[in-house]
Amino acid sequence: MTSLRPLGSTDLNVFPLALGGNVFGWTADEAQSFAVLDAYAAAGGNFLDTADSYSAWVTGNRGGESETIIGNWLRARGNRSDVVIATKVSQHPEYQGLTAGTIKAAADASLRRLGTDHIDLYYTHFDKPEVPVEEIIGALDELVAAGKVRHIAASNISPERLKASLDFSEREGLARYVALQPHYNLVSRETYEGALLDVAAQGGLAAVPYYGLAAGFLTGKYRPGTAVDSPRAAGAGKHLRTERGRRVLTALDEIAAAHDTRPATVALAWLASRPTVAAPIASARTAGQLPALLAVAELRLTEAELHRLTEAAA
Repeated sequence: MTSLRPLGSTDLNVFPLALGGNVFGWTADEAQSFAVLDAYAAAGGNFLDTADSYSAWVTGNRGGESETIIGNWLRARGNRSDVVIATKVSQHPEYQGLTAGTIKAAADASLRRLGTDHIDLYYTHFDKPEVPVEEIIGALDELVAAGKVRHIAASNISPERLKASLDFSEREGLARYVALQPHYNLVSRETYEGALLDVAAQGGLAAVPYYGLAAGFLTGKYRPGTAVDSPRAAGAGKHLRTERGRRVLTALDEIAAAHDTRPATVALAWLASRPTVAAPIASARTAGQLPALLAVAELRLTEAELHRLTEAAA
């Protein structure tokens, strides 16, 4: 059984791979989602990442489909106490933004869909600079005080706003962000590495990166001359057109061969080794896609291999 690791300074202990719930209710129906969730839990996985807006972009959906499926699964399996649930606020069609009223109403709606009385980790999904950090933190602190949320976190936020939020929490003795969900992977390093990483590190925040596999590019299935039938193909395929993308694929292939593992596993292991990172997020549409993701928990890359990947991705 893979050992769990602490999520930053919190009392939450999580599996070293967070399972992304963005596909639930989109490319995976409820039965397929249950199969993925069962396989993840059977492997010792306990960290689920979703958002109230997943998957409002699908024709006929209203948002909240992923949370509803996860809630149905938790109820069917009776395992709520074994699972760390992370969800997000600001993008649901009916709960847009981060005003205090929106945050509190959206949290109640998420709790209903998830069928639980508390959210373990509650993210602001996309920061809204027009709303003062004092209002956002104040509303989140009320949710923590009410026992509806255990810990708060941020995603898609500037270094300046993150620091202002942390400073306000410290000054007023309110709940403070404990985790950050940045867009971060081998071929997308610019958003996180730099000022945002510095603020997170200084504040003791755990990073839980999304797009850990660059929309599937780092699985190695996207190659010159091959067509991949996936809603994400356009986003992933763009990396093939860059020298950096091709360099990274070559390094992933060689290191994966040396460990008899998959490129996806190596890419996630590099990410898991980076400063502040607690657990990368990756999603699976089928249970068959999970083994390459779960293997990150056991793979240990050498310093030379990590250096090679970092250089290839420079």
